[in-house]
Amino acid sequence: MELSQFGHKFAGSTGIVELMDDLGSALNENPEMIFMGGGNPGRIPEVEAVFKRRLESVLQDPAQLHSLMGIYQSPQGDKQFLIEIAALLNKQFGWTLSERNIAVSNGSQPAFFILYNMLAGKMMDGSHRSVHLPLAPEYIGYTDIGLTDRFFTATRPEIELLDDNLFKYHVDFSKLKIDQNTAALCVSRPTNPTGNVLTDAEVEHLDEIASQAGIPLIIDSAYGLPFPGILFNEAKPHWNENTVLVLSLSKLGLPGVRTGIVVGNQELITAFSNANTVVSLACGNFGPTIARELVKSGEILSLGRDLIKPFYQDRATQAVEWFRQALGSVSYRIHKPEGAIFLWLWFEGLPITSQVLYERLKDRGVLIVPGHNFFPGMDDGWQHQQECIRVSYAQDAVSVHNGIKLIAAEVIKAFAE
Repeated sequence: MELSQFGHKFAGSTGIVELMDDLGSALNENPEMIFMGGGNPGRIPEVEAVFKRRLESVLQDPAQLHSLMGIYQSPQGDKQFLIEIAALLNKQFGWTLSERNIAVSNGSQPAFFILYNMLAGKMMDGSHRSVHLPLAPEYIGYTDIGLTDRFFTATRPEIELLDDNLFKYHVDFSKLKIDQNTAALCVSRPTNPTGNVLTDAEVEHLDEIASQAGIPLIIDSAYGLPFPGILFNEAKPHWNENTVLVLSLSKLGLPGVRTGIVVGNQELITAFSNANTVVSLACGNFGPTIARELVKSGEILSLGRDLIKPFYQDRATQAVEWFRQALGSVSYRIHKPEGAIFLWLWFEGLPITSQVLYERLKDRGVLIVPGHNFFPGMDDGWQHQQECIRVSYAQDAVSVHNGIKLIAAEVIKAFAE
């Protein structure tokens, strides 16, 4: 089979393909595998009960059931859902949104595919523009999403060493350089993979830089504000006419409904909706149907505040303590857990690469994600990229504890070689 350039780029094996293949295998085909890799959320019975009640109410209402399964939505998505999202954000944060500022996508990954390629790549005048990531490491799913080469640039972070074998990345504004070929700035908050939460001051500074350059600031808030709100420290949400805020229903506990939400200025949302129609024809109805009443009542916020955030914060605290017990005196640091559902571990001086560590752990029945996949836009000359791994603590506590002990044993063995 002869493939096009598109086929060669997107049909091959990449970090995100490997991650999702591992995820599907572990969760559906090989349940004995200890799954600490991809971003599948944990099961929170109280949250699942809310979704179950909402689905049952839809099934009992013929009009809602027909709306769920029997009609196409408009290019922007379910209009009433958009209205309720706008009303919630305006009420909570004093923003001035209407439904024309919001669009739905079939998951945030397709949303980023459209957004990035709308803004960057080969331009109409023949020039080339790139998306800049001010704080690498960043989300593995960005890496191969561009239709052209040299799609991302990135700034190496400043590293703050903390007590108790912790550390934290900061945006190094002294090294952050953009030019006329920069199409947008993009950050995830909390950061996937590290659980880092950019400070309000960092976000405001990035917004200022983007505004002065006449480019958008894109904030990936799949784990963040306003929902699901998996942040363990104080932070405020950010949006203005120059900001594109991308939300998701996945980490609420609904990854299977594939619903992303894009908030932006009206010109961008119109362009996004047109492109999304070409790619997807229409968005799925399941996510908006399940979530519409939760948004209208504000319960979507209380779910995050009262159930989801405490669940993951407790898991993060426990996982850090288990790693400390298991790793002992080996050289390690853990990124300060400030949000999301992962720990990011740095084994300075690790004699093997993160990929080799991943393969050894997979052979022992544990799935993690090797860290080198999380540096889109950076060359591979920084040894730090080969010394880190991302570990999820979202699954059941017994599996996570067993997985941590196996990870520690393999790391200790590597240092002893």
